[in-house]
Amino acid sequence: MSTGFFEGLSKVTYQGAQSTEPLVYRHYNPEEVVLGKRMADHLRFAVAWWHSFAWEGGDPFGGATFQRPWHPQDDMGRAKMKADVAFEMFDLLGVPYYCWHDADLRPEQGSFAANLSTLDEITDYLGEKMQGRDIGLLWGTANMFSDRRWMSGASTNPDPDVFAYAAATVKGCLDATHKLGGQNYVLWGGREGYETLLNTDMGQELDHMGRFLNMVVDYKHKIGFEGTILVEPKPQEPSKHQYDFDAATCIGFLRKYGLEGEVKLNLEQGHAILAGHSFEHEIAVAAADGMLGSIDMNRNDYQSGWDTDQFPNNVPEVALAYYHILKAGGLGTGGTNFDAKLRRQSLDPVDLIAGHVGAMDVCARGLKAAAAMIEDGGLEDALTDRYAGWSSEAAQAMLGSDLEAIQARVLAEGIEPAPRSGRQEILENYVNRFV
Repeated sequence: MSTGFFEGLSKVTYQGAQSTEPLVYRHYNPEEVVLGKRMADHLRFAVAWWHSFAWEGGDPFGGATFQRPWHPQDDMGRAKMKADVAFEMFDLLGVPYYCWHDADLRPEQGSFAANLSTLDEITDYLGEKMQGRDIGLLWGTANMFSDRRWMSGASTNPDPDVFAYAAATVKGCLDATHKLGGQNYVLWGGREGYETLLNTDMGQELDHMGRFLNMVVDYKHKIGFEGTILVEPKPQEPSKHQYDFDAATCIGFLRKYGLEGEVKLNLEQGHAILAGHSFEHEIAVAAADGMLGSIDMNRNDYQSGWDTDQFPNNVPEVALAYYHILKAGGLGTGGTNFDAKLRRQSLDPVDLIAGHVGAMDVCARGLKAAAAMIEDGGLEDALTDRYAGWSSEAAQAMLGSDLEAIQARVLAEGIEPAPRSGRQEILENYVNRFV
């Protein structure tokens, strides 16, 4: 039976680029084949439970603006009503996946045992809702940053009881993810960092975080969870400095603690910007080390300077992101999760649908532009030309040589290199032909 929350709204369908209807897909055609694969299988869209259903419209300076029928989210009846509305939205959008934190799904009960019980109850309910629907769980995760118990970190907390509580929480969430057939499990260390070095033993905290993540991997194998374990980089906010600052930092951490073969990265566009990078930079860094796992697609307000989690609307940015994803062979078990929320003034149910429809179209346009660039080959040809010198026998031999031999060769051959143009403007103009 319908909840009536989306009353009057119909299932969103693909109508093509010429349509002027406000709630249709102009570019996202899930059955369209792009580079030999369905568009839906490239993009693997997911809805974020926290922003779409749990968030109440507050910001650092003001309280809730949304008045949803499941607010306040303080009992299991409202939790199940929220789930009913969520699956109605999944049906309207035709998305294949969703994602959650434990605290998004269940009310806070005040004790670990009670929270675990209600998590089991609500995820059983989600499993029932999934039956007969073409919808899966892209990933689950634990909220270990909102409650005051996490104020000094989870796995990095100076209190061993908090470490224990975090480990027990992740076990419960990984069990629930496994039960629902989740494709991945994400760990985002929202409080895994420090406010001041005056009270921080960084070496100990990093060792504890490394041990914690190894425990997660060990448990994954013990229960036969076949999904991918992911960590999500973010440089700051809420902590002054977080240990998972960016993709390169996370990769170094994973290698230090012997996890590079077990854990990949879930990369977010907004977090990349906060770290001083572009999204395509973070994707390329992860792909170069074989650690690209999944993405959170959103955008920041570039004037505000913090993580505003808006729906993506910049096709050129998105196209470059998917270009590097396609070059890396795709997202595997990962997908495109909309870690994005409405603006506080967007109060109506239709706004929630419109935000996702527009974002899915932007991603579809970006994907098609990226595929067209790959098929055209212009960027690859430019790279081949720029690095052509390294294909010679002499250049390859130099990599296995030493400084003395190389200096002797430079002197003997009179090598005096002349700089060559990087042709950045030409390449930027090339990209603009497609976006």
